[in-house]
Amino acid sequence: MTYNTHRFGFSLLEMIAVIAILGILATIILPRASSGNDAAKVAACHVYKGDIEIQAELWNHNTGSWPAADLASIGADANYFPEGLPTCPVDGTTYTIDTSTGLVIGHSH
Repeated sequence: MTYNTHRFGFSLLEMIAVIAILGILATIILPRASSGNDAAKVAACHVYKGDIEIQAELWNHNTGSWPAADLASIGADANYFPEGLPTCPVDGTTYTIDTSTGLVIGHSH
């Protein structure tokens, strides 16, 4: 007499082992992924600052004066920011400039 020894499916112990392994991997991977996101936001803030300073310099070259500190004047002109003024991706605040130098104030993340 022969018995059919083919199994279909997984035992409870095998399922618990797989879930434990996936849990361990998740605790290792997720913190690394979220810290990379924070670093990307800081890098984007630096890029936005540079872009604003370049556009302010162009505004000064074209008009003979720096744009308004709150960037309202340059933000209203689609030639400088066609997609609108950026906001800081780190904290969501708006950018302002020093009207004597054209440099962005703050945002030293």
